[in-house]
Amino acid sequence: MMSMLAVVQRAPGGVETLELAMVEKPRPAPGQLRVRVLAAGVNRADLVQREGHYPPPPGASPLLGLEVAGIVDEVNGHSRFHPGDAVFGLVAGGGYAEYALLDSSVAIPKPDWLSWAEAASLPEAWMTAWLNLVQLAELGEGERVLIHAGASGVGAAAIQLAGLLGAEVVASASTEEKRNYCRSLGAGMVLDSRQGGFAAALNAAGGVDVVLDPVGAALLPDNLDSLRPDGRLLLIGVMGGARAQINLVQLLMKRLRLQGSTLRTQPELMRATLAQALESQVLPALHSGRAVVTLDSCYPLAAVAQAHQYLADNRNTGKVVLTLFAVTAA
Repeated sequence: MMSMLAVVQRAPGGVETLELAMVEKPRPAPGQLRVRVLAAGVNRADLVQREGHYPPPPGASPLLGLEVAGIVDEVNGHSRFHPGDAVFGLVAGGGYAEYALLDSSVAIPKPDWLSWAEAASLPEAWMTAWLNLVQLAELGEGERVLIHAGASGVGAAAIQLAGLLGAEVVASASTEEKRNYCRSLGAGMVLDSRQGGFAAALNAAGGVDVVLDPVGAALLPDNLDSLRPDGRLLLIGVMGGARAQINLVQLLMKRLRLQGSTLRTQPELMRATLAQALESQVLPALHSGRAVVTLDSCYPLAAVAQAHQYLADNRNTGKVVLTLFAVTAA
């Protein structure tokens, strides 16, 4: 058996359940690349999966990790990539390991001007932002969008993407440091997410057309109240609760759209579309300086528990990444 080092769990739970172990190296199916991972992004979805509340989709690796950057090790089937190519992209699971499987259709060539850690920080955040703001909300130039958790990985990408689209950005964050971070990325108005009743301040400023929300129940009333007629609320998480009451008359009278959205369960065609947008639209913006990489910190693979705790404590502004530079395969 060809083996590799990976982060495993013997049972769901806290950060103490994460440990390193040798597991079987994955074999690429037709249309897949096997990538020698040099960096892997850490996401809140990983924390929820670690706790046992976010199972991987059928056929995906049970290991944690949704985005990687590394070197193509093996190619199965027709692909524009070859062994030795530097790539990055979104994976269905298994990113916290020396080797991971990446669909060729969603793999992106890594430019030389991006480090491995920077490349690994991009797919989940920017593809989530693009899926929700562009594909689903169809955010237009001159519209106003409210982005909650603006200092998170997704929030930081969404603030910048909204600016690139010509929209006016309102963000929320929990500390003054994070609110200043949102302003530095282009948010014109920033709210304290710990204070309820933000709809009054937003409505005094004219309301918003789109809300991007990873919080859920705790913010739902204010989110709906702050939306203009024909407004769109994109729900991408339930950190603040999964159950809430809703005033359906409000939805009817303002013609509101409330839509749930997850990236992991999107079909391959949509994931390929989002990867193409990252490659053709986002990378040029980053290279030209119209957008910036928002990498907060890096941890070695052996410090995965500390990385998870850092993210759980909301200490990050931007993305957290695991690095595997010093890892050698057994």
